[in-house]
Amino acid sequence: MNNICDYSSVYDAFKQCSKRFRDNAFLRAPPENTADSSTKGVFYTYGETSARVNEMIPNYAARGLRRGERVALLFDSGLEVYLHLLALNALGVSIVPLHSLGTDADLRYMTEHSNCRLMVSAPEHRARLESLLADLGDCEVIGESDLEGSNSPQLDLQTDLATEAALVYTSGTTGKPKGCMLSNEYFLAIGIWYNNLGGICKLDVDDRLLTPLPPNHMNALCTSFTAMMLCGGCVVQLDRFHPNTWWQTVREEKATIIHSLGVMIAILLTLPQDGADNFSGQIKFCFGPGSDPHHQAIFEKRFGFPLIEAWAMTETGAGSMTIAYKEPRHVGKRCIGKAAESTEYRIVDEQDADVAPGESGELLVRAKGDQPRRNFFSGYYKDVAATEEGWRGGWWHTGDVVREGSDGSLFFVDRSKNVIRRSGENIAAVEVEAALLQSPHVNNCAVCAVPDDIRGDEVFAFVIPNSAAPEAAKIFQHCVEHLTYFKTPGYIAFVDTLPLTASQKVSRGEVKKMAAERLANHDCIDLRKLKKRKAR
Repeated sequence: MNNICDYSSVYDAFKQCSKRFRDNAFLRAPPENTADSSTKGVFYTYGETSARVNEMIPNYAARGLRRGERVALLFDSGLEVYLHLLALNALGVSIVPLHSLGTDADLRYMTEHSNCRLMVSAPEHRARLESLLADLGDCEVIGESDLEGSNSPQLDLQTDLATEAALVYTSGTTGKPKGCMLSNEYFLAIGIWYNNLGGICKLDVDDRLLTPLPPNHMNALCTSFTAMMLCGGCVVQLDRFHPNTWWQTVREEKATIIHSLGVMIAILLTLPQDGADNFSGQIKFCFGPGSDPHHQAIFEKRFGFPLIEAWAMTETGAGSMTIAYKEPRHVGKRCIGKAAESTEYRIVDEQDADVAPGESGELLVRAKGDQPRRNFFSGYYKDVAATEEGWRGGWWHTGDVVREGSDGSLFFVDRSKNVIRRSGENIAAVEVEAALLQSPHVNNCAVCAVPDDIRGDEVFAFVIPNSAAPEAAKIFQHCVEHLTYFKTPGYIAFVDTLPLTASQKVSRGEVKKMAAERLANHDCIDLRKLKKRKAR
């Protein structure tokens, strides 16, 4: 059983694991995740990863990087993210993982806000970044080849568990993404939590965990990567979810564990059934938080392995993760399991008063003992006020509504924060509103989530137009130019007024009710087919 006291950093843990599991498979990218899909993909054993990382460490050190500084990475879902994480972590340098699907504004904001010393990019993104960041003199854009052959001074590999390992940006209730500071302890605590689960979710040295989730999110970067590293297993990293070849890849890669999001489950159930659907002899479980509860039992019966529901936030990390991996799992009821023995929780109303047993309320969490923030994130970078607001009263306010069952199981109900959760991506309604308000065709607007059978949520926008004959297509095109594709409105409805509270703020509750009614009555413009990922 792993113990966090055995390690001083993510790199230190990897160094120990690479000795124990030297010849085991560690990192794998199938052909579809490589620049040339005609190849056999990319593969590293623990020993090969160690050799590659140890070549990179002095090259980074030669650039004068110091403990506590940051380097942004733009490799999308390439294995390079993990290699650079380990090399920089050895020096006490934090990574800022980014994704090319972000808008120019997003990439510039996160690079500038994070105070990165360096941006290391895949070749296909370098020109874009050099143009985008040309006036940011403190951040140089380089490629991997620029790191090679450097002569390093004496290396200083002294680091500790409190040192920041990554700054991961996540959408919140404000328009700009928040930078979550994640320490070495945060990373390792998640991997240890996963390894100590046992039961249905028992990890073994020969496990191959297949994930299509990008490593600019904590699920892939912190959870699957660290869990596999500590047990001697292999991370099979896909570039994205490919529905039509999904099960073929699962078979070819000999995956034993799958990580997914709810949207994937919904899509897989729409595929035609065939005689090879059952994977009970190969796959142990699917870690699939946020799945439609109506799909859980159907999925398990059709494909032959458990679909495990769970709950966490980037902010909470292993400090309050819950997972429904023990019976009774309450399949089909949005059960997220019981709180861990190391976690304290409360379920409260809008005044932070405890609700009656069985009633729904906001979930508040903290670690037991005299360190309530243990294994949580270290805070929002450059936003102490938001960090302390989240921790008001000594409890982390999750913004998620749950209820507790009679056996102590927690059941997810809804999100109280004004965040739209589409295909696993958090979208701040105010960010979409800000983009809409820049359009010359929009006088005012309000945005909310509406249910979507495939993607969980979809973006619904009420617009007060600036003309008597508004054109939704022009408004949508404006959004495409200012937002990442998945943030653009899936529906637009034109209105003369918006519902207001007594303090003259938009009534979010009324907006959600209006959107539900408009959608039910087909009284809106459906733009979902226009929401398309940019071609590479």
